[in-house]
Amino acid sequence: MEVIAITRNARMSPKKVREVVRTITGRPAVAASEYLALIPRKSAQLINKTLKSAIANAENNNNLSSDSLFVKTAYVDQGPVLKRFKAAARGTAAPRRKKQSHITVVLSDGQTN
Repeated sequence: MEVIAITRNARMSPKKVREVVRTITGRPAVAASEYLALIPRKSAQLINKTLKSAIANAENNNNLSSDSLFVKTAYVDQGPVLKRFKAAARGTAAPRRKKQSHITVVLSDGQTN
């Protein structure tokens, strides 16, 4: 059985988040959470929060044990971009693109249903 958790509009560039997401795919869910807690990056905190939400969904909604779960897939999609401007030299304005991410974590217990 698969369990999904999604964090939408996380204020971090998808490129930065994908670097950390690639490291947890295929790991046991509890071990992945412990691993993410040791990484000193904001993106690791966001992914860990989503992973813990997926584990809680599995335990409360589907009566699955957290020990039997592993990260089947984890991926990051581009969210909406906030377009802002900052003052630049000679009275001009320089554009700033503040990117957002959608983080998705899919857990599985290894059984096909």
